Amino acid sequence: MKVIVAYLLSVLGGNTSPSADDLKNILGSVGADADDDKIKLLLSKVKGKDITELIASGREKLASVPSGGGAAIAVAASANGGGGGAAPAADEPKKEKKVEEKEESDDDMGFSLFD
Repeated sequence: MKVIVAYLLSVLGGNTSPSADDLKNILGSVGADADDDKIKLLLSKVKGKDITELIASGREKLASVPSGGGAAIAVAASANGGGGGAAPAADEPKKEKKVEEKEESDDDMGFSLFD
């Protein structure tokens, strides 16, 4: 990841085609180790490509990746058959959360900032 960041920093700095030495200098300036194999791999993959097109295609790929906690719960419920066995387990954590919220509200010991 740090090699990619160094590449992007170099491109943002105006160098449209950074070399391995450019990336090593950037990484060395912040005390990071430069892995020659990773640098060579990155440079071979991006050679002759426009960085804005690469970022745009990456965004399209990320848009298809699920990124919410609700999907895991739905998958777990369907894996358990979605029957009544999963419902009580889901109700128990909700009860615990309500107890925790009450405890947190007692932390001010009855005093409020606006009393």
